[in-house]
Amino acid sequence: MTPLARRLALGAALSLVLSGVAGAGDAARELRLAQAKNPCAAKNPCAAKNPCAAKNPCAAGGKVDAKLITRPAGTKLVTAKAGDLIRDGEKLWKDTKLSTNGLSCNTCHQGNAAFNPSFAKPYPHEVAMVTEKAGIKKIHLDEMVQICMLVPMASRPLPWDSRELAALTAYTREVQKKYKPGTAAANPCAAKNPCAAKNPCATKK
Repeated sequence: MTPLARRLALGAALSLVLSGVAGAGDAARELRLAQAKNPCAAKNPCAAKNPCAAKNPCAAGGKVDAKLITRPAGTKLVTAKAGDLIRDGEKLWKDTKLSTNGLSCNTCHQGNAAFNPSFAKPYPHEVAMVTEKAGIKKIHLDEMVQICMLVPMASRPLPWDSRELAALTAYTREVQKKYKPGTAAANPCAAKNPCAAKNPCATKK
């Protein structure tokens, strides 16, 4: 083969290679365009670790030292006009500053949500969460306020001689009077899983 013929042959081969590369690039671009147009072509965000399975913020945490929530002998709650205590207690019921995680009593109990039927019983009585977390068989209402301060509000118990504890106890008693088992609102912490909706990208059967 003459030098000229070799150059022509190499040129033709190089042209074919470059043509193939260009073709592959065009195919990749077409695939990307198709994926951009088709919302179902992207990876399903719900197929990854479920972002909706976060731990319920209203659920109780770990074990509680019973001494932290047991009323000391001789303790007497602050006394004041019942109306004043109830009014103050209602404000505290909605106050997220009592917690360290942005929760308030109202976060979990709005519309009487998240109360067990036993909440309607006169205190002291057994509360499953208290028995499980602190090993206490029967609890008084002010002690119940204290364990709620610890879990789920992730805070500290209120001083036993504080007006805040007396006010919250008084208001909780008013909430209890109006509570009827079976009429509670849906738990605000149990929102529907948005990833549980039918996948619009799924092939119809």
